[in-house]
Amino acid sequence: MKTKEYWNPYVAGVILGLVLLAAFLVAGNGLGATALPKRTLALATSQVAPEWTAQNTVLKSYVADGASPLRNWLVVEVMGVILGGFLGALSAGRLATKVEKGPNISVRGRLTYAMAGGVIMGFAASLARGCTSGQALSGGAGLGTGSWVFMLMVFGGGYAVAHLVRRQWT
Repeated sequence: MKTKEYWNPYVAGVILGLVLLAAFLVAGNGLGATALPKRTLALATSQVAPEWTAQNTVLKSYVADGASPLRNWLVVEVMGVILGGFLGALSAGRLATKVEKGPNISVRGRLTYAMAGGVIMGFAASLARGCTSGQALSGGAGLGTGSWVFMLMVFGGGYAVAHLVRRQWT
């Protein structure tokens, strides 16, 4: 299969906006991605240590009603994102197992940076009670002042740190 060009970012942005609008209209909520890891952790700990989970300030709300923590529309959303990403890569001829990296870093180093960044972002999302996609897309679309300040800080922080890691990519 021949590799196709990437989507036009403006077209993709409009489509993402329409998906966000549909999420508000259908589910009554915006988009977010932190639900799946938290709910999976709640399910696992409720199976291994139900008393501890019921007393944990973060996880108890996911198991309080006795239903599976995975019975939530955000879990379905994240699974749809994974499936959509797979189908998008497959249909564009871009489905491959590779690590994108610059010439001055090893695959192991790139994966270490990616894992460290993911852990930091996951911890921060847990503290903030939401992820960057929830803050930027849903909070920003709802004109939340905190969401706009948050995104300005994310971009500012990225700009401030970019010079420290740019040699890894050039």
